[in-house]
Amino acid sequence: MRRILFVCTGNICRSPTAEGVLRTLAAREGLSSEVEVDSAGTHDYHVGEPPDRRTVKAATRRGYDLSKLRARQVVAADFEHFDWILAMDQGHLKHLQSMASSFSRHKLALFLDCAEGTRGQDVPDPYYGGAEGFETVLDLVEQGAFGLLRTLRAGVTPPG
Repeated sequence: MRRILFVCTGNICRSPTAEGVLRTLAAREGLSSEVEVDSAGTHDYHVGEPPDRRTVKAATRRGYDLSKLRARQVVAADFEHFDWILAMDQGHLKHLQSMASSFSRHKLALFLDCAEGTRGQDVPDPYYGGAEGFETVLDLVEQGAFGLLRTLRAGVTPPG
């Protein structure tokens, strides 16, 4: 069992999208019993709220159900519980690095480092833009999730 946590700022756009996409794709590939997926935010702006309605709408069009997800903030226990903590952008990664102990820093990486051709890239924040931003996030998240599933199947650790 691998435990994976996706992290963005408020846990209402990018990280819940990644959680929903990876959970769905893992189920489709028969890997549900091999992966535990969650998401959280670096800040407490939206704790307890569902994902942004535009996020939900875009995800639903592609067959991903985010309706049961609720925002939460990263807590110290996450660094113990999760095997991999994947940041949506460089700012999140730096924030997580400042929170992590020297014993858990190896668990941190950029999410898109899991996919070919996107190493070092951020998943852009769609919050202040139009609908196309949410589609771009889904494109990148799907690419990252497929890369992460390849990593899981190969039994190796993600880049970090």
